[in-house]
Amino acid sequence: MTTLLSLLPLGVLGLPLIVPVASDSVRVVVETELGTFELEVDVDRAPVTAANFLRYVDGGHYDGGSFHRTVHADNQPNDSIRIAVIQGGRNRNAASPSFPPIDLERTSDTGITHRDGTISMARAGPNTATHSFFICIGDQPSLDHGGMRNADGQGFAAFGRVVEGMEVVRAIHGAPYEGQRLTPVVGIVRVYRRAPRSSPAVQFSTVISNVQSVDNPPRSVAVDVMVASPGDTAVTST
Repeated sequence: MTTLLSLLPLGVLGLPLIVPVASDSVRVVVETELGTFELEVDVDRAPVTAANFLRYVDGGHYDGGSFHRTVHADNQPNDSIRIAVIQGGRNRNAASPSFPPIDLERTSDTGITHRDGTISMARAGPNTATHSFFICIGDQPSLDHGGMRNADGQGFAAFGRVVEGMEVVRAIHGAPYEGQRLTPVVGIVRVYRRAPRSSPAVQFSTVISNVQSVDNPPRSVAVDVMVASPGDTAVTST
């Protein structure tokens, strides 16, 4: 969580002042037939890709979807550059159609590289990604911009990472398969945003000099700052 504190005019001393706390990630829970894991979606560094993924999440498109593909060293004989990932997507029988493709946010622009647990968008050519995503098993630098897993060298759009339940991701990767297809596919039960967890309150004090009110000369004011949660920051003056 990125906390931004700004000093508001202390015209009315003694009253609490609320300063918003900015957050640059969203948590998403993925429930599957093999267990549950949690994602951190980086809406700050990959805003286009994150917003696209979240509109599928919020619309329930992934509920009833599946992980259908697993890629291992032994099932990609035609690829000289080999990777390890699992791939999933929306419910093909969903009532709503897929959204239009999005522009490719390259790793060279976002700074989010393909490491163990990274979630990224599957695609064919650049600017073709819709709903299908994959999760890395181990570091996969050939999927970054400049990597040559895709012949165009543009890489794939990483937009977050697994923060809990990586053992479930590995279990999906190790499930039975034929070729690169999981047999049977691993069903996605439900995907949804997780409400922010409250964090322990942290209080500290500082002194702001030369605070002047209408009726009094400049003076120093002790300010207590209470960071209560990923919600608001309360600032009170004494």
